[in-house]
Amino acid sequence: MFTRVLGRTGAELSVVGFGGIICMNATSEECDRNIGMAIERGINYFDVAPSYGNAEVMMGPALEPYRKNIFLACKTGRRDKEGAWEELQTSLLRLRTDYFDLYQLHGMTNLEEVDTIFAPGGAMETLIEARRQGLVRWLGFSAHSDEAAIALMNRFNFDTILFPWNWVTWNKGNFGKDTLATARAKGLGRLALKALAKRKWAEGEERKWSKTWYSPVDTKEEAALGLRFTLSKPITAITSPGHAEFLWWACDAADNFKPLSAEEEAMLAKKAESLDPIFVSEHH
Repeated sequence: MFTRVLGRTGAELSVVGFGGIICMNATSEECDRNIGMAIERGINYFDVAPSYGNAEVMMGPALEPYRKNIFLACKTGRRDKEGAWEELQTSLLRLRTDYFDLYQLHGMTNLEEVDTIFAPGGAMETLIEARRQGLVRWLGFSAHSDEAAIALMNRFNFDTILFPWNWVTWNKGNFGKDTLATARAKGLGRLALKALAKRKWAEGEERKWSKTWYSPVDTKEEAALGLRFTLSKPITAITSPGHAEFLWWACDAADNFKPLSAEEEAMLAKKAESLDPIFVSEHH
């Protein structure tokens, strides 16, 4: 699989990352097999979080033989210094490693949270201290709003951003455009989540996929378009949704990657018009 450089970190990441939710509620055999297959496909970027059920516990032993050759990203959902420190220590233990390549604030959503983490005793103190101690190499965040993402980038010199850059949210929700421009201008490494998302589940709809809170792409062809849309932007890599099927679809799409044509861009924009995006801009 081809790689791209992650912003100023200089790290070379596979353009498809392994989303740790794949290992949540899986057997250890399934987790080992999926991680082994991912490595064989050329994936070196693995992303997980404490909120993904037992994923960290499952991934630890499976990743151990490969640890030196992979880029391991983890997150904390805690906004206070003590809580974040505790989560970091637990994650290191579960993932059987003495450091993370990237440690991220997880799912930042509003300006109140931004103020909380930067306040005295806030989670930023843990991130900075962990980097000082060599427990983490680079610092980043994931965000679910343009407002929070831009505020974070304006307050601190983060190395990376993980953000939902997706063809439906971009076109129909007008979401993520200012964030991408800001991240690019500030030189952050740009990672995308939800690239294979499609729309919100409809009220009462039968949910075919248990580990996605949204309705993902329906076909391999749609997955390829979704991946190509996101990777045609100045973005390093996407992380896969919670089911292994999507990971392999993404790998196949990456192996045959070519940037979207203007016609395809227009076709996706038109297709997005009839869909209910999972995120929309505050100023939409």
